[in-house]
Amino acid sequence: MAIGDLFGVGKKNDTPEEERVLSADESLMTLEDVIAPSGVSITPRTINISGTYARTLFVISYPKYLNDGWLEPILNLEKEMDISITVHPVDTAESLKKFQKKVAEVESQIATRAERGLVRDPQLEAAHRNLEDLRDKLQQAEEKLFDVGLYITIYGDSEVALNKTEGELKNILDARLVYLKPATFEQEKGIKSVLPFVDDQLMVHSKFNSSPLSSFFPFTSFDLTSDTGILYGINRHNSSLVLFDRFELTNYNSVTFATSGAGKSYTTKLEILRSLMFGTEVIVIDPEREYEYLAEATGGRFFNISLSSSHHINPFDLPKPQEDENPEDVLRSHVIELIGLFRLMLGGLSPEEETLIDLAINETYALKDITGSADFSELEAPLLSDFEMVLAGMEGSASLISRLQKYTSGTWSGFMNQPTNVDINQKFVVFSLRDMEDELKTVAMYIITNHIWGAIRRRLAKRLLVIDEAWWMMKSEDTASFLFMLAKRGRKYYLGLSTITQDVEDFLRSPYGVPMITNSSLQLLMKQSPTAIDTIQSTFNLTDEEKFLLLESNVGEGIFFAGLKHVAIRVIASYTEDQIITSDPSQLLAIREAKEELKASRS
Repeated sequence: MAIGDLFGVGKKNDTPEEERVLSADESLMTLEDVIAPSGVSITPRTINISGTYARTLFVISYPKYLNDGWLEPILNLEKEMDISITVHPVDTAESLKKFQKKVAEVESQIATRAERGLVRDPQLEAAHRNLEDLRDKLQQAEEKLFDVGLYITIYGDSEVALNKTEGELKNILDARLVYLKPATFEQEKGIKSVLPFVDDQLMVHSKFNSSPLSSFFPFTSFDLTSDTGILYGINRHNSSLVLFDRFELTNYNSVTFATSGAGKSYTTKLEILRSLMFGTEVIVIDPEREYEYLAEATGGRFFNISLSSSHHINPFDLPKPQEDENPEDVLRSHVIELIGLFRLMLGGLSPEEETLIDLAINETYALKDITGSADFSELEAPLLSDFEMVLAGMEGSASLISRLQKYTSGTWSGFMNQPTNVDINQKFVVFSLRDMEDELKTVAMYIITNHIWGAIRRRLAKRLLVIDEAWWMMKSEDTASFLFMLAKRGRKYYLGLSTITQDVEDFLRSPYGVPMITNSSLQLLMKQSPTAIDTIQSTFNLTDEEKFLLLESNVGEGIFFAGLKHVAIRVIASYTEDQIITSDPSQLLAIREAKEELKASRS
């Protein structure tokens, strides 16, 4: 067939005279020539337009009741499609005559059943009430009747792709008792009905009155927001706000996965800045010293933890028991955590060594009069050197002491063999581990998080604990299990745990990786590397379109999950926020130079 015939362009009933005129001007290109496709092939179920396959489907059946927004899942499906809703008003006077007749028929059936002594038919009586109600509303002009057709044209690069999309559409609509059929042998009429020519050629209609017709309203799309909270970003689908308060969700935890340079630290710093404005206390474990300027700008505290640092944390510090806690349980729990720390520090423990460590820890506390039956909240905690002294007096401890000495008197002694001198009772606290040796980073993160956990249990407050590059803690089973404990128990102490990582494989390889995700109400996926995307797709049940979205995302873009719902998100910040939280080296250099110039001018 002629291409112009299909699209309604370039079609004329020319006389031979006019044809001669046209052939004389046939070298001129018209608008129709420009917009018309190069070729069209029509089969019973598909149209091929210049290599793009299209299929038109129509709705043949609807349920008794249609909820508002029932069409939203289709509108938000990441597929290329055109949707046409044709609405033909029906003459009210003519409809009322039919309604009167139908009401009379139903009344007659009800009366006949009553005369025969048959049991009442609830469905028949409900139909009678509905008909009378609609008739009354039509008479009073409260409702009108319409013939409505819903047509959907889907597109793909092959018939296989069309079949897959058609299956997805049917699965979504079948669950809502809305049934689709392809316009078999009428694909030409179908695509003409969907194209913006206002030409309904399929004429597959269902009757609707005004109220259910309003549920077809197409200008809706998926939102992921709440009434309170902070702004996480903009919905890329419809530019609505992604607004959430993590402390209003089932739990307060979140996970963020992204490649290096994708904007994960920028996004986290933006959340911190906005959370501080709402009174949330924030503690950050920062492996790369990225949060120092943010702490300085907001009046927070910055602790640089290293072997030569003046800041120390004593791992033997005990949390103060709460009113509903037994001191003996608190001490026992901390002893178990210390055994995990020594297992990490000493490169593993045999069962015999673990028993010795357990006995030595309890004896070390006893030397300071700290026992489960005493009030130890005001007592001074022992040091690692005290533990070494106790261990030295125990038979079979030679190997343990030789491995422990580097922490008590060797190169690494300055890190943990000192009384604690850091105060984290601040609105914003950052622990930087950039200058800590890689061998000790996991140990340091364990000690810091343990100290933070003890401080959190002493005083109830709304807090957010951010652990950047959390894969460091997922490398060891002891640190991973401790992190998982924080995720599970943090809610009781009004604590939200935010874990961020760029090494997805290491994070998910841990037996605690997936449980950490399932115990996080919020998840943010940003740009991913091709090597990790398949793991991410299977873990988060992403579609192929979402998978490619993550591969092609720009900086600050990704997918934001809240429970079972998710949207594509773009993180945005104001100019002032950007100046405070930026991680761009060029911007940081410009800010540093501006500071130096300001100092020079003042001097």
